[in-house]
Amino acid sequence: MSQIFHRHTNIYSRLSIVAVLLFVALLGGAVGMLHVSGYTTGQGDFIEQPIQFSHAHHVGGMGIDCRYCHTAVEEAAFAGIPPTKTCMNCHSQIWSQAPILEPVRASFRENRPLEWTRVHDLPDFVYFNHSIHVAKGVGCDTCHGPVDKMPLMYQHASLTMQWCLDCHRNPGPNLRPREEVFNMNWQRPANDPELGARLIRDYKIASVDQLTSCSTCHR
Repeated sequence: MSQIFHRHTNIYSRLSIVAVLLFVALLGGAVGMLHVSGYTTGQGDFIEQPIQFSHAHHVGGMGIDCRYCHTAVEEAAFAGIPPTKTCMNCHSQIWSQAPILEPVRASFRENRPLEWTRVHDLPDFVYFNHSIHVAKGVGCDTCHGPVDKMPLMYQHASLTMQWCLDCHRNPGPNLRPREEVFNMNWQRPANDPELGARLIRDYKIASVDQLTSCSTCHR
């Protein structure tokens, strides 16, 4: 009986299997990269707001402390969004007739809060507490980036689970003295390589096992 398939068919079949496996691997890699890309996480995206508030002007230019607007950041899980009255403390006298600030004045007149769009929007199943991070010496710009240089606010970090775990597994490099937490210009001293380890002890940072326990962030 004559041979139906040429012997080269075996080579082609093996190559097709390898090609399929390679395609599946590449597809999986592409999906994985897409999952952590800015397209999915929102990292680097500017968010449209009712007022395009400039942190670069207010924080970097005028030197307003984070706590003037985010009053609850040292005591509560949420940093807090300032009421319109906080804006009007200054803008009832400065730029009081500027067209761009009419939504602020309308909000104050009508006793109706401005509807800000959250920039750092964690999933509902993630628990994050601002006050504990501040108390343990984590600076604002560690998570929020160079806010004092942002004309428009955007999400600086990926906020993925891996990003959080990288810090929780090795918190030392991200710690600073508590009095420097709100200092956007603070630089880690090059002549003090043990600073992180010392602050872990002084601020009684929990063990890596506790910091990476599921229940720490998922409650």
